[in-house]
Amino acid sequence: MSQPRSVALLLTGNPTVEGAGVRLNRVFGYPEVPKFDPFLLLDDFGSDNPEDYLAGFPWHPHRGIETVTYMLSGEVEHGDSLGNEGVISTGDVQWMTAGSGIVHQEMPRRVEGRLRGFQLWTNLPAASKMMEPRYRDVPADSIPEVSPHEGLKIKIIAGEVVGVRGPVQDVVVEPEYFDITLEPGADLEHPTPPGHTVFAYAVNGRGKVGPNGTHTLDRGQLALFTEGDSVLIRASDVPFRFLLVSGKPLGEPVAWSGPIVMNTREELATAFREYQDGTFIKTQP
Repeated sequence: MSQPRSVALLLTGNPTVEGAGVRLNRVFGYPEVPKFDPFLLLDDFGSDNPEDYLAGFPWHPHRGIETVTYMLSGEVEHGDSLGNEGVISTGDVQWMTAGSGIVHQEMPRRVEGRLRGFQLWTNLPAASKMMEPRYRDVPADSIPEVSPHEGLKIKIIAGEVVGVRGPVQDVVVEPEYFDITLEPGADLEHPTPPGHTVFAYAVNGRGKVGPNGTHTLDRGQLALFTEGDSVLIRASDVPFRFLLVSGKPLGEPVAWSGPIVMNTREELATAFREYQDGTFIKTQP
C-alpha cells in the first residue's frame, strides 16, 4: 500500500546578500543541516532591478560539493579555472561538480524585465569529495517536458517520469529535479524513492501539499516531506509552479565553511591552506 509523505517542515526564505552584493532569498542553508541531507543550500535569486544582481559572484573556490544553477529568465555568464566559459540563459541548467577543487565566477547580465534563477548545493560523500571536477551544461532544449495528464506539465532535469529520463544522470546522490506546473485544481501524485529526502519549493502561485492537502504552499515557501513513497500536491485556484527535488541522504558529518564543504575541520583547514598557497586546483585545464 502506498504511503504518501506528510509535511515535516515549512520554510519561508530569508533575504540575504551574497557574492559581491547580490540580493537573494535563502530558502535553506547552514542552520538546516542535516535536515535536508544530501542538500546543503537553496537560493532563489532575481530582481527587476539590475542593481540587485549585477555585482555577481566574482572568482571564488569550491570543493566537496555540486552546485546546480537553473535559470527561469535572464542570463548568467560563467568562467572557471578549467578554462570553461559560457552563458546560462533562460531555461538552461548548469550542474557543476566541484570535487577536488575549482575556482569560478558567475556574473549575471543586465536584462530587460526580471532576472530569476535558483542555485542548489548538493553534498558529495567522503569517497567523492576529491573526484575530478566537471561541468554539465544543460541547454533548455535538451530538457524534456511531459504531461502525464491534463493540467500537469513536468520538465525533467534529473530523474524519470513516465519512462522519460532527464539529461542529468550518473550523479552520486541519485537526484530527482523537476520543474512542475499544475493548472488550477489539477493534482500530482509522484512516487519517490523510500529513504530519500524530498522537498517542494513554490516558484509561483499556490498549492496544497500532503496527503490531505492540509498545508498551503505559497510563492517563496518550501515544504520538506516526511518518510514515505509518494508525494501528493494539488494546485489551488491559480496555476501552481514548483520545484520538486529528491536525493539519497549521505549520513556523514558535515564540516562547512563558506564555499567549501568537507567531512572534518582538518580537511577544511587543508583546503583553505591550499587555496592560499596555490595548490588548491588538482586538475589543470
